[in-house]
Amino acid sequence: MKHSLDILPLKSWIDTGDKPLIIAGPCSAETEEQLVSTAHLLANTGKVNVLRAGIWKPRTRPGEFEGIGSIGLEWLKRAKEETGLLTATEVATAKHVEEALAAGVDILWIGARSTANPFTVQEIADALQGVDVPVLIKNPVNPDLSLWVGALERVNRAGIRKIGAIHRGFSSYEKTAFRNEPMWDLAIQLKTIAPDLPIINDPSHICGNRELIPYITQKALDMDMQGLIIESHIDPSVAWTDAKQQVTPAALADLLDHVSVRRAESNNPAFEDKLAELRQQIDKLDDQIIKQIGDRMKIAEKIGEFKRDNNVTILQVNRWDEIVQKRVQLAKALSISEDFAVKYLELLHNESIRKQNEIMNTNSPAEA
Repeated sequence: MKHSLDILPLKSWIDTGDKPLIIAGPCSAETEEQLVSTAHLLANTGKVNVLRAGIWKPRTRPGEFEGIGSIGLEWLKRAKEETGLLTATEVATAKHVEEALAAGVDILWIGARSTANPFTVQEIADALQGVDVPVLIKNPVNPDLSLWVGALERVNRAGIRKIGAIHRGFSSYEKTAFRNEPMWDLAIQLKTIAPDLPIINDPSHICGNRELIPYITQKALDMDMQGLIIESHIDPSVAWTDAKQQVTPAALADLLDHVSVRRAESNNPAFEDKLAELRQQIDKLDDQIIKQIGDRMKIAEKIGEFKRDNNVTILQVNRWDEIVQKRVQLAKALSISEDFAVKYLELLHNESIRKQNEIMNTNSPAEA
């Protein structure tokens, strides 16, 4: 997949030195006192660059708290004046964009539900024409890289060059420890096709609970993400929305004190030489693996021919179960995760089925 993004690097619109960008604040602006007090505590940590707060809250069902509305923008303005923090909020309509900009909000973000709807993104993009404001775009609710890239492109084509992505995880039917599955591979794919695009991680929405936030925070930084957006409330126990995933400003400061920020590159020639040597070994093994997969597929084709000539179905469930059981057991013995082993085997199996299906629907030489 190619992209056509014309973007400015993060440091050109917010300079955090050699540290990651930290955006923090309550999930929702609830009262003026709650927001301003939280802002002061965050500013006092000396670790936060931007104050975030939800003014308009898209809720799954009507009747839930849907945000304090436009009055909250005045509270953000006061918090900025008193603390010096930049401010950020989510926008989902053209009217939201106009009101947020009129109130002097510094950074806008587009939420996951909005990213999933190209009509909504285009409406927001149209409202941004001629404006010079940073815009961050969350990944869509479901794992669809094209939707994510499409939203970035729509906003970029409106003339917004200060643009970034927020990785907040994806919905999954499977029950896991996370509220939203990280699916790091999709974030990596985005980084691969748009290397200059700043990606900000959202541990709060990935985790859904504050206990897991340190783990995801460290992993995000290790994946070379350029910042974090973490929900922080003066008293999470009484938060009106997403209470379980918010942390106090003091807890946030402690968390940031204990994560390691590693360099993306090294200037040590000895390190680079050793890394190059190890990468050569990886390349050699990858070539061997691909060749062996090719050999495996040739055998799969022969099996397909044999099944066709003997009028036997492609799928043999018992054989597939046997393969999974034996190979997963071997993978575990080699310290390879069961999840990876199963996914790898499924990919191999699907390709084998595809090749056998081609063979089965081609006449044998004797029938031609």
